[in-house]
Parts: sequence; C-alpha cells; structure tokens
Amino acid sequence: MDSKRDEHILVTGGAGYIGSHTIKQLLRQGRSVVALDNLSAGHKEMVLCEEFVQADLTDLSSVQRAFARYRIGAVIHFAAHTAVGESVENPEKYYRNNLVGSLNLLRAMLESDVRTIIFSSSAAVYGEPERIPIGEEHPTAPVNPYGRSKLMFEQVLSDCGAPYALRHVSLRYFNAAGSDVEGEIGEWHEPESHLIPLVLEAAAGLRPHIEIYGTDYPTEDGTGVRDYIHVDDLARAHVAAVQAVEDGYAAPVYNLGIGRGYTVRQVIEACRRVTGVDIPLAEGARRPGDPPALVADPTRARAELGWEPEFTELEPIVDSAWRWMHKRGSQL
Repeated sequence: MDSKRDEHILVTGGAGYIGSHTIKQLLRQGRSVVALDNLSAGHKEMVLCEEFVQADLTDLSSVQRAFARYRIGAVIHFAAHTAVGESVENPEKYYRNNLVGSLNLLRAMLESDVRTIIFSSSAAVYGEPERIPIGEEHPTAPVNPYGRSKLMFEQVLSDCGAPYALRHVSLRYFNAAGSDVEGEIGEWHEPESHLIPLVLEAAAGLRPHIEIYGTDYPTEDGTGVRDYIHVDDLARAHVAAVQAVEDGYAAPVYNLGIGRGYTVRQVIEACRRVTGVDIPLAEGARRPGDPPALVADPTRARAELGWEPEFTELEPIVDSAWRWMHKRGSQL
C-alpha cells in the first residue's frame, strides 16, 4: 500500500494568505500538495506547489473533477469570505460561499472516500467573550454571519464524524499577522482590512493616517486588545493537525493564538519602532460588535499538537510584514 506521503493534501484557498503559507510548510515537510482556489481574492503567484486547480467550491462539478484527477489523502479547508462587516451587509454571499461551498467540498470528499479534513475556523465563533483568555470550552455565540457560517460548518463536521468515519479538526484562530520570514510570500489583501498592514501603509505614506476605532474600552489604554499570531506559526499548526489526525490523537477543536493580547496603541507603537516613522493617528468611535478583548488560551494545542508559537512579541511580526510590504512594492 502507498504511504501517506504518496497522497496529495488538497488545500482549498491555497492562493490566499494563510493557505499559501501553509502550502510552503507542507512542502517543507515533504508532502505532496494540490492548491485549489477561485482567485477571487487569492493570488496565483503566491502558490508554491506545482499542482493548482482554479475552481469555485460553489460549483460542485468542478470540485468533483479535482478529486477525480488527484489521489487526495486529506483536505485543509481555508477557502472562505472573511470580512465581518461585509458579512453583515451581504449575509447571503457568506452563507452561499462559506457554508454551501463547504458542503460541496464535503460531498466530493465523501464520494472519493477522503475522510480527513482540517478546517480553518475562527475566534469569531465565540462572539462577545465572557472571560479572557478564551479556551475551547468557552460558549460559542457568534454575533455576525461570518462567525455563524464558520460555526455552522464546525457543527456539520461534528454531525458527520461518526456516520461517515470523518476525521476532522477545526482550528479557531485569532488575529493572523506577519508574513513569511524568508520573504517569499506574504500578506496581500485587496482591499486591506488587517490592522498591522494598515498601520504600515500609513507609515509608507500610502494612507494619510491610521484610525483607531474606539478609545474608551475597559483596557489598559482604552483601545481594543487582540491576540496576534504570526502566519508561519498558524501554518505550522495546520501541518501539526494533519499529523495528529493521521496518528489518531487529534481533538475536534483547537484555539490558536499566543495567549497574550496587545492593544491597538501598542500595535501602532511597535510599527513606529520597526519603521522609524511617526505614524499619524485619528481617533474614531467604536465599531458595532467589536469586543474589548479577544485573547486565546492555546494550552490544548501546545499540549496535544506539540505546537509552540515561535513569534510571541510584536516587533518580529511587524518586521516580517514591513519587509514583505517593501518587497511587494518594489515588484508592482
């Protein structure tokens, strides 16, 4: 019988931010990889594996063709719309893509007897947290369609586990940040919505200032607190989750974060230190639905996956993002 190394791992959303970094880590581990992406938000030049399928998960037949073409042993599922605000304004788009597309993927998997899936979930499933840090046992109560679409598919996987012998892990991560430390790939959103690259764009003069949404939170300096996890650490956690499933000891859910929160002002100060630029600020009102703090308790992932984040301070995360921004700017 062929070993797992002879099977491909299908990475949906493989041209996206976290998907592309995970592909790099899988290749580093000697795994065979197929990337699938519709390129609506991802970038083909970010895909480092040779095998690429341009397909949309909402088109079941194109997904089935991908499974017919390759010998797939496992799936890592990133493909999703991810903008919280847009999900509130256009919820049907999010349920169609994030839920219906995921159900199509699951159907194609089962038809091809593929029984392992690592699902890219989100801390958004927790909603307004009752306590900090947030462990996996924390109640789930998402407050927007994006978070609800993620939780719904988690529940689908849970319901399908026993009837279909489906081995599944949902990774709930907090604020992905930074870029590949080797500078080969990096964060590239159009439009950009993540705090660190937005601050760096202000440092580079690409926007007039960075706006702080809410300065009256019950936090250290009145601004929101978030747990920033480097994308390379996230990628390594996905590889570890695949290995744990193959070895038969994975839990259904893991939180991924560094277990430490930083305020918006602390992020801006870190960006100032890295760039040497006195980044201009503007202060605005809170955005609806933004909780004061979101910080992970990653104890389970550390203990059971043998995973440990390498980036636990802001400056190295910001530095990797700043170096990537300069490299991509020079290529445009």
